[in-house]
Amino acid sequence: MTKQVATVTPNQTVQEAAQLMSQHNVGAIPVVENGQVKGILTDRDIALRSTAQGLNSSTSVSQVMSSNVITGTPNMSVDEAAKMMSKNQIRRLPIVQNNQLCGIVALGDIATNNAYDQQAEQALSNISEPSQPNA
Repeated sequence: MTKQVATVTPNQTVQEAAQLMSQHNVGAIPVVENGQVKGILTDRDIALRSTAQGLNSSTSVSQVMSSNVITGTPNMSVDEAAKMMSKNQIRRLPIVQNNQLCGIVALGDIATNNAYDQQAEQALSNISEPSQPNA
């Protein structure tokens, strides 16, 4: 888990968020207000919900972020985190304790630890599958 996590607030601009993402070399940044996770903003959100829609760089993060955030806990195992990521087809899992962001686990974090190669491979396999429409 990465404990030092760059964050933005919902009222910051997409440009500010993109600059932080570039500065920290990350593809997603949690959206936090008073320590609580309100959403997550990915480079894909910026591309599809902002740029592709013709919105400008001063658009607020709250307008383009994903707000239904799946979170984990610090006491969950790597296997549990990988399964949660796989099930929900997500590459990043914010870690929350007492309703406060305390870190983030990325699929890359799991993949770079040789002991968890199988979990990372399984998670990536499921994440990469197209979502099934609700029947």
